[in-house]
Amino acid sequence: MKPCAVPILIAIGLTACTAREPPAEAAAPAPPPAATPAMPGSDRDAHGCIGSAGYSWCESTGKCERPWELAKEKNFDNSAEAFAGYCRNPAK
Repeated sequence: MKPCAVPILIAIGLTACTAREPPAEAAAPAPPPAATPAMPGSDRDAHGCIGSAGYSWCESTGKCERPWELAKEKNFDNSAEAFAGYCRNPAK
């Protein structure tokens, strides 16, 4: 009886280690795709100015400007009020 027991135990041991695939109906559904975040710099306004880069539309120059750069170039205070005042009515 001993010679038959060893092959039977080996066969049981080998079959116990095999992996079974789960039934198809038990598989979890795929999660919904997550919303992709906006790319940096893709936040353009109606004039095409990139707000996250500090650009705002200036009517007097007709282009997107960074307020602090325009204030330094045109020699006015670096404030939102001064920028708005210059871009509405440029001091020529």
